[in-house]
Amino acid sequence: MSARVAVVGGATSGLGAASARVLADSGHDLLLWSRDAGRLAAAAEQLAAPGRTVRTVVADAGDPDAAAVVAEAALDAFGRVDVLVLNAGGPPVARADEVTADGLRAAFQLLAVTPVDLTTRLLPGMRERGFGRVLAVLSSGVREPIDTLAYSNTGRSALVAWLKTLARTVAAEGVTVNGVVPGRIATPRVASLDASAAERQGTDVEDVRRRSEAAIPAGRYGRPEELAALVGFLASDVAGYITGTTTAVDGGALRGLP
Repeated sequence: MSARVAVVGGATSGLGAASARVLADSGHDLLLWSRDAGRLAAAAEQLAAPGRTVRTVVADAGDPDAAAVVAEAALDAFGRVDVLVLNAGGPPVARADEVTADGLRAAFQLLAVTPVDLTTRLLPGMRERGFGRVLAVLSSGVREPIDTLAYSNTGRSALVAWLKTLARTVAAEGVTVNGVVPGRIATPRVASLDASAAERQGTDVEDVRRRSEAAIPAGRYGRPEELAALVGFLASDVAGYITGTTTAVDGGALRGLP
């Protein structure tokens, strides 16, 4: 059998880049996608290796056409997709009383509509072959809503509900559907959120980070590769009986029960 094929969104930095690296190291060919052609080219070059095929496609998850563009590129390049990692940047910071109708529409496109559209375009092949892995990189806000991330809380929670429903629908066909819930992971997105919090609170980023770390039982921010390790496991053959889950990688920060 030829190498399995993984499609990874937001693959140029942070959790997407770390997930792509783990999947590459475990023998997958890759289609990487994000908004920035230059960063995609650099990411593909870093992952290139003898016997491994890495392709890229430029698409913005906030664009209604993104799913069609990515699915077509993947199927044209490889003929099939075995592993789909749903991952995109976050919407703007906003409290619940600051949400607007237009902002909500944009957040749903980014965080729910495009991921659902892309999955449904690639799912038939997975079902036909009797193997598939759909993995969504989420946010701790789907378990404990974050006051300043109302758009993210809402859009990602809608995606989780659909994924849970899908998991039961396709479980008997060899397709698993799972979510990975990052806590405070040291990524550019979290650095941006820390900077916003510092500005809002009239303090510096180092103070925000110190207070965040103090609230994490592990006492530190996570590393992207620690979350990517779970992505790699859930994408593997041995994880075939795990589906419909949302698993946290958070250093013990979440207080609620799963």
